[in-house]
Amino acid sequence: MTRPQTTPVFTPIRKIVTVKASPEQAFHRFTAEMASRWPLASHSVGQGEAEGVTMEGRVGGRIVERIRGGRESVWGTVTAWDPPRRVAFTWHPGRDPAIAQDIEVRFTAAAGRTRVELEHAGFERLGPLARKARRGYPIGWAYVLGLYAGRRGPLMALARGLGALLLARRRRSVKPVREGVPPARCGTAHRGAA
Repeated sequence: MTRPQTTPVFTPIRKIVTVKASPEQAFHRFTAEMASRWPLASHSVGQGEAEGVTMEGRVGGRIVERIRGGRESVWGTVTAWDPPRRVAFTWHPGRDPAIAQDIEVRFTAAAGRTRVELEHAGFERLGPLARKARRGYPIGWAYVLGLYAGRRGPLMALARGLGALLLARRRRSVKPVREGVPPARCGTAHRGAA
């Protein structure tokens, strides 16, 4: 008797940082000021050619990377917009929206600061890339949220180094076609990954 094949279910990634800001300020910094703290040179579709990223502040709004030469790459779509408490969006940097994962970020006041909780789920939709993505994103989110929180020091250097190592390994192994980007410039499956 053969067993039916099942798609593995991956536990969501959960990351928490505390920032020196009110929930309103923290929400604004995460959404409207996304480009000011996002490491576009290493965590984007265009990398060295990336010029910025914008989150359109409404349900249905897009997260769009602007790339030199007038190109764009859609990273996801806002699915919940509840300032200053919560924002949620799909996540598929430069890839087919059919394989998008789900990200939810909550902002909670905590003794003059704000606790920011990120949950990234839905890795199973990536098919054969799911396991690799689930291993890499915790490092990427630690780095991105560390920058968002204004952290520096040895742990950030370690996260940056591990992220660079994982990106280099992915570049050698996966070359997907990206929306609006010629195949020669595509790079890795998670170049846009956090």
